[in-house]
Amino acid sequence: MGRTVFVSGCYDTIHGGHIEFFRAARALGDRLVVSVASDRVLMRHKYRLPAMPEQHRLEVVRAIQYVDEAYLSSGDRVGLDFQEVFERINPSILAVTQDDRFESMKRELCAKVGCEYVVLPKTLTYEQISSTEMRARAAAPWMVPLRVDIAGGWLDYVKASGGIEGYVVNCSVSPLVGIGEWSYEKGAGLGGSAAWSALHGNNSFLSEWAGGRGWQDPAVVLETGLCVWRAGDAAGLVMKRNPAFLKGHMVAVWTYARDESFDPALIHRDYDAIVEAGETAMRGALNSDIDLLREAIDRSYEVQLDERMPPLPEAGGASRKYCGAGWGGYALYLFDDPDRRESFVSSTPGSIPVEPHMRYMEFAAELDDRVNPHQG
Repeated sequence: MGRTVFVSGCYDTIHGGHIEFFRAARALGDRLVVSVASDRVLMRHKYRLPAMPEQHRLEVVRAIQYVDEAYLSSGDRVGLDFQEVFERINPSILAVTQDDRFESMKRELCAKVGCEYVVLPKTLTYEQISSTEMRARAAAPWMVPLRVDIAGGWLDYVKASGGIEGYVVNCSVSPLVGIGEWSYEKGAGLGGSAAWSALHGNNSFLSEWAGGRGWQDPAVVLETGLCVWRAGDAAGLVMKRNPAFLKGHMVAVWTYARDESFDPALIHRDYDAIVEAGETAMRGALNSDIDLLREAIDRSYEVQLDERMPPLPEAGGASRKYCGAGWGGYALYLFDDPDRRESFVSSTPGSIPVEPHMRYMEFAAELDDRVNPHQG
């Protein structure tokens, strides 16, 4: 029968790396046998359902031209769930990839039965990807919102604030963005980097922390709605409100410069005023009060001017502030009247009317009416 080569794996989402591995393993001998972990094994050891049920995974593997035979494994030992199939087949070679997590156990098994242990390098010439990454891509949304921060935004940036406690208030907005449909300028201060990570199936929080940023962008992009967050030692979501009362009142205005973040050690930043603005915005969100939100925006803008950010053009009936780090990017204008907003947008280049966004907005409105029937 010649030399039999044995390999094992989950093969939950077949990709080019698997095909390369099977081809290289088959070249080591005359026959390739593949052990495919059963659903029970995956659920027990990886704590999740597989993307494809076991019989589908088995048939896909069997259909690959380099595979001669394939069997389901269901052993209870982590890393050696294939042992019963392995001992029955009695292969000449056990082939693994160079990053196999169970190397010591598999080498011991091979030594016990006189099987050669061969490590195959990953030499794929195109992008390496794992099944986990493919699952993340498949689950990635195709459109996500960006966000405007209303007050308290610097408190999420612990490196700068030192962990000061206070409220961070922000709102998800539409138009939504997608990989091929981006309605805004880049470098905008609207949480675009977090949105871009989410669209690519990456962990937005880890991406932001790795880039030295705070947590509010991925938090509100993924949570949606008018959100009040607590910054400090007990950071987290305090409440989320239906933001429908803001419809027709907001504009994002491009300043024709990318937003920039400077070394906080070089800037005097009035954190007492930032905390004060956040508390005002929290009360505005709690009571669906645009006037309080505008007051919080005005106070935040005063802080930005104290930091020597360039003044923003005035607009009748509107409060204004820079979004994100400031010194550029988009500015948020919150108008007291939709007609004033419409007039401003029609006469102001670089302005985009933005609307509040919340998943299942109609359901949220109904829920608000039930919980707070006194609020109109």
